[in-house]
Amino acid sequence: MDELTRVRELRADAPAPDRARLAPGRTKLLDAARADERHRALWRRREFVIVGGVVAAVTAVAVTVSLLLGGSGGGRKVQPATTPSVHLKGASASELLRRMAEEVAKQPDGSVPTAKQWIYKKVVQEPVKDPKADQYKNLPKGALKLMTGPQEGWLRYDGTAQASWNLDTKGENLKLQVTKMHLENGAEGDDRSPREMYRTLAALPDTADGTLKALREQNAIADGKGEPQSSNDYTEITVLLRADVMPSKALASLYRALATVPGGRVVDHLVDTGAGRRAIALTYARDGGPDGSDMREEWLIDPQTYRVFGMRLLQGDRIATGSVTVSTAVVNAPGDRA
Repeated sequence: MDELTRVRELRADAPAPDRARLAPGRTKLLDAARADERHRALWRRREFVIVGGVVAAVTAVAVTVSLLLGGSGGGRKVQPATTPSVHLKGASASELLRRMAEEVAKQPDGSVPTAKQWIYKKVVQEPVKDPKADQYKNLPKGALKLMTGPQEGWLRYDGTAQASWNLDTKGENLKLQVTKMHLENGAEGDDRSPREMYRTLAALPDTADGTLKALREQNAIADGKGEPQSSNDYTEITVLLRADVMPSKALASLYRALATVPGGRVVDHLVDTGAGRRAIALTYARDGGPDGSDMREEWLIDPQTYRVFGMRLLQGDRIATGSVTVSTAVVNAPGDRA
């Protein structure tokens, strides 16, 4: 058995592609975490993961982290972080969100990227894989890095190209692959560029009611049949929380709107993440797993900046899947990191 075949077998349990439309250079689109079909709509976002020598643009679970100002039960258990620096016990989700909104609204915005600049992201997938595990011991070094290490990706601000690491035919070395795209003006279906996302965010009203009204009128994500309005609102808000470049006032508006949505719960301690960063955890119940287990979406928020840097899907007390951002930057070319 050749080594690349071994890599593919290790990913045999990965979710199947959920869309037939594949752009050149992208071989699989995976909807890895969010079972809700409505999340595969207008404001879809990409994270870049290389698997077995192919580039997979993973949406949803690979959470978009708004650190750029301007704009199955096999998972590990969720562990509380040590020496928490924020007091979360007794806080309600609505109280926390309103407090965070007031704080982020005060933050200055950075420069908005130019059309030709790129958004760089380094992401850790959860549960974190151990590169020393037996199942990986015979992998070539390039394949091992892509299977178990952080993934890096670049997306041009105007949505005309993406870049990520790919394997050579022997699985030993990595090479940067740039793929042309046309995300704006609906040229690739429901995908949108970071620039289009930013423009939508920048136009949001300051108030919760105004933001909800604007999102409902846009109806960017088709309402779920028979779903309550609060569920549709949650979908609209949380998809935008994953934008690449987030204006401070827009994030404040989203937090105020989310504060009106019932069902949120604040974990009463900071939690550890695969990126080595502690986070405030805000959870929302989702439809149960196939075995009837409790399922929750957990949003990971930086306790100093109050900005989202990850999301994961919990099944009971275990992480089913998710990702957190290690670093992100606006750069001038694919391959740049700062």
